[in-house]
Amino acid sequence: MDMRQRFVFDDRSAAGVLLAEKLLEYKSARPLILALPRGGVPVAYEVAVRLDAPLDTVVVCKIGAPFNPEMGVGAVAPGSLVLDDPAIMQLGLSKRDLDPIIVRETEEMQRRKALYRSGAYVDVAAYDTIILVDDGLATGVSARVAIESLRKNSPSKRLIFATPVCSSDGVDMIRNSVERVICVHEVDNFIAVGYWYREFEQTSDEEVIALLERVNMLRS
Repeated sequence: MDMRQRFVFDDRSAAGVLLAEKLLEYKSARPLILALPRGGVPVAYEVAVRLDAPLDTVVVCKIGAPFNPEMGVGAVAPGSLVLDDPAIMQLGLSKRDLDPIIVRETEEMQRRKALYRSGAYVDVAAYDTIILVDDGLATGVSARVAIESLRKNSPSKRLIFATPVCSSDGVDMIRNSVERVICVHEVDNFIAVGYWYREFEQTSDEEVIALLERVNMLRS
């Protein structure tokens, strides 16, 4: 495959600029942009700047398989836990196998939630339209748990999920949970989120806080 065809986006910031173009119709709705950290924050920052919107986070932590942490079999967000039951059964795992991982990732989710509050705090209740942003949508499990968490606290909100690159399966998983799924590049044979980025370094906690502070300072 030609490398120029393979790598759709230079990095998360460049992807965010392209995604923002698809979201400009929502600028007049004065939305709140919520990012899934950490990788979703650089993407969401570009969206928030171009829509002149506030930016905050919905912290989601992936539940990885015991033998391979990169193989996601679930996710946890504030007040919500979603497990990919078919994947768990296919791997021959039980919930008991995952319990220690769930506890650890729940603690990590709470740590990040408290840490990112030092960068920004936005009152979700003050906004009717919420745009949830991540750097990619693979299985849809992380997006699903974030949506579920938001729906529990704000069931009547107009909720849009937006991402630069997505799998068709991931879109199918969340389509009925949101008003729209907006994606720059939808892929049938997805492989992995990082496959569609030329640069895909891990985003640090410090970068997340700095971007939250910067975008909300621009609006103050």
